[in-house]
Amino acid sequence: MLINSKNALLTAKNENFAIPATNFIDLDSARSYVKVAEEKGLPLILAYAQSHSEMLSIEEAALIGKFFAEKSHVPIILHLDHGEDTDFIFKAIELGFTSVMIDASQESFEDNIAITKKVVEYAHQFDVTVEAELGHVGSNDFSESPTLTDSIYTEVEDVLEFVDHTNVDSLAISIGTAHGIYKGAPRINFERLEEIDKMTRIPLVLHGGSSSGDNNLNHCTTHGISKVNIFSDFVNDAFSAISKEQPEDYLALKKLANQTMSSVLKHYYDVFATKPISS
Repeated sequence: MLINSKNALLTAKNENFAIPATNFIDLDSARSYVKVAEEKGLPLILAYAQSHSEMLSIEEAALIGKFFAEKSHVPIILHLDHGEDTDFIFKAIELGFTSVMIDASQESFEDNIAITKKVVEYAHQFDVTVEAELGHVGSNDFSESPTLTDSIYTEVEDVLEFVDHTNVDSLAISIGTAHGIYKGAPRINFERLEEIDKMTRIPLVLHGGSSSGDNNLNHCTTHGISKVNIFSDFVNDAFSAISKEQPEDYLALKKLANQTMSSVLKHYYDVFATKPISS
């Protein structure tokens, strides 16, 4: 069933677990994720990133996402990840996405508030939930050490002002993770997470979950993080399996990739302590 993220993430926040947000880049990846969610009877955030629009158009993503979500018996959120401009976000809403992220984290604090508020006011008219980012989760470019990213920690004193002025539904915070793959597990600022979690009523989101360490992620998801974004681990594990087993033909390659991505999601459902929710 297709839902927005509001009640799902509030349930996760109240019951100390997280829902995985899995970026899909084609029909196969979307189908694999939803199949695992159905097998385990667990909610899923089926996410599509604006940065992948050259690989999969937003129109195609909307059709794929809605098709699998609407026929599923578990709650599925169709989410736009890292929306970079309001026109693209508004288009996602018009196409049927039930949740959107506005990422204005590299703007000034004041501009981040203004842009996020604009998106929230538009999205809420259509019962679409909005995620924003405060601080900045940088990129490892798949090779850097965590100390070399351009990440900027979320300032605790900014959180209440940001939430009050924007009326945003969930907030991505920066506490030490980065997008991509690390050389070693990152150093997570659990104290910062605890401070932010205590002061805000809305669910918190962690970006850069891939290869962040199972113990780190489990601690985060049982201590305030309600949504974790995963992408790099899916595609890298699939590529590693293909390289190792060297399938004999394209169909075997696709099957192996789908099976590997499914196994990754099953693993993270356990790590995030995800529980069933009602629609």
